[in-house]
Amino acid sequence: MARLNLVAANKEARAPRVRATARPVPVIVPPSNDDQKDHFITKNGLSYAGSHVIIDLWEAKGLDDRERIETALIDAVNEAGATLLHIHLHKFEDGGGISGVAVLAESHISVHTWPEKGFAAFDVFMCGDAEPRKALEVFKRAFEPGRVVVGEHKRGVI
Repeated sequence: MARLNLVAANKEARAPRVRATARPVPVIVPPSNDDQKDHFITKNGLSYAGSHVIIDLWEAKGLDDRERIETALIDAVNEAGATLLHIHLHKFEDGGGISGVAVLAESHISVHTWPEKGFAAFDVFMCGDAEPRKALEVFKRAFEPGRVVVGEHKRGVI
């Protein structure tokens, strides 16, 4: 036991000394000017980075069909007026679902499906002039859900 305490004491003695400094202070970023390209949105007096739309589809069809999901993601990106950079989808074996992401210049759309439950979770986060809520109608057409639950959160509110 004494040996363990000695080893711990030696490690502390060799550790570099760190001077205490003041804690970082948050910086308030003023709303952007038109000549800046930060892609923040200003609507109804509120400035924010983007809208994050959370879409839950229940009793949905085709949730294990990789091509159907990829086509729906592409159509949603186009409908929302966003810029697709890359899509990556992973299909799980033995009747599992699909997880993936469409990486956008404006942010992303992610998807996770549980075909055995008829459930799909889509996260649609976009900044700038893109309109993430337009993805909802695309997903409803593509997967014909019996029930839809939608939430929206403004990200990066100034």
